[in-house]
Amino acid sequence: MRYHSLGQIPQKRHVQFRDPGAPSSHNGDAPLLVEEVLGFEGFSGNESILYHLWSPCRVKDVGEFTPIELEEWVPETHVHRLTNTTGLEPMGDSVLGRRVLQYNGDVEIGICIPEAEADYFYRDGEGDEVIFVHEGEGVVETIFGTLPYGRHDYVVIPRGTTYRFRFDSPQRWLTFYTPGEIETPNRYRNRYGQLLEHSPFSQRDFKPPMELATHRERGEFLVKVRVRGGYQDYVVDYHPLDVVGWDGYVYPYTFNIHDFEPKAGRLHQPPPAHQTFQGQSFVICSFCPRMLDWDPLAIPLPYHHSNVQSEEMIYYVDGQFGSRKGVDIGAITLHPSGLPHGPQPGLVEKSLGATRTEELAVMCDTFRPLKLTTLARDLDDPSYAYSWYEEGAGMSTTG
Repeated sequence: MRYHSLGQIPQKRHVQFRDPGAPSSHNGDAPLLVEEVLGFEGFSGNESILYHLWSPCRVKDVGEFTPIELEEWVPETHVHRLTNTTGLEPMGDSVLGRRVLQYNGDVEIGICIPEAEADYFYRDGEGDEVIFVHEGEGVVETIFGTLPYGRHDYVVIPRGTTYRFRFDSPQRWLTFYTPGEIETPNRYRNRYGQLLEHSPFSQRDFKPPMELATHRERGEFLVKVRVRGGYQDYVVDYHPLDVVGWDGYVYPYTFNIHDFEPKAGRLHQPPPAHQTFQGQSFVICSFCPRMLDWDPLAIPLPYHHSNVQSEEMIYYVDGQFGSRKGVDIGAITLHPSGLPHGPQPGLVEKSLGATRTEELAVMCDTFRPLKLTTLARDLDDPSYAYSWYEEGAGMSTTG
C-alpha cells in the first residue's frame, strides 16, 4: 500500500511527542505520547508508527483463553463439491460468527452472517484478514481511524489492528484468514512498489481510513486477541482506540470488486488474469462483468483443466456463471487437486457467439490441499459430482 497518515505526528520518528490535546501539567508540559511501531518481517518489512495516549501493553486483567477448534470432515470420496450456504441463519457476532468451511495451513475460508455487533474490540495477533462483503454496509472502527465499507467491498485488515465493526444493515460475508500477508500481486507492481499501468486497479481504488477519532474516555473495555490458535481476552482501563496520529504503509483498507478492471482477449483469458490479491500459497481472484473473447472461433467459456497442484474454490456473488448450471447465489464450488474440471455438458455450445458475461464471483486458488469442516459436510450437495454425466450420451465436443 502507499504511504498514508492521519492525525498529528512529530517531525521525526522516535522523539519526544506530547499530547497536543491535553492540558499542560504543573511543570508546563503535556503528557508524553506512547510510540508504537507496528511492522512486518521484524524491522525489515512495511510498518506504521502510531502514537497512543496509553501504553498498548497496559492490561488491567487477563481473562480466559479459548482454543479455536476446527472439526474436520474427511469425506469417503474425492470428488468435486458444492456447498450451499444460502440456508444458513444469522449466528454470533462479527468475530465469533465466522464459520470456517475450508482450511489448510495457509488460509481459512468461511462464511459470516452475524446476528449482532461484537460488544468487544478484536485484534488478530497472528494473521491478516480479508472480508468480502456480499451484503451489508457500515464502518470498521480501528486504531488507524474509521473505515467505511459497503456491498461488494473487500475489507483488508492487517494483523495487529485493533478494531470493531458497526453495522448499518444486515450483513453477509465471505471471510479469509491467513498467517501470511495479504498483498497485491507482485507482477502488478514496479520495483518501487507502485502499481503498474497495466494492473487491473490503481492506488486510487484502495480506500484507507479517512477520519481518525481519538478516544480519551476511561472505563473497562474487553479486547479479544487471536493468538496461538485461540482467543485470549484482556481487559484494559482505557478506550483501545486512543491513537492521536499515525503514518506508514500498514493499515486497513477497502477495495470494491467493481473497481477491478477485467481483461479480455481475442481468445479466452486464464484465471490469473482475474487475480486481485496474493497470500501465502494462495491467491484471491475477482470474476467481474466483462466483454468476452472476440475471435470468430473463440470459445467464451473456460477450457477443461486439471488442478494437479492447486485447489479451486469459487463463491458465487451475483449474475449467471456461464460454465455452471444449478449453482445458486451464495453457493460455493470446490474443485480439488487431482481432478480435471470444466464446463458442464451443453454449456460450451450454448456460449458460442456470446459477447459479454455478467457473472460476479470470488475465487480462491490454494496450492496445498484444503480440508473440510463438518459444516461443509452439513451443507454438501453430493449430486454436484455427477453434474457432468449425461446418461446415454456418446462422444461429445460440448464439454
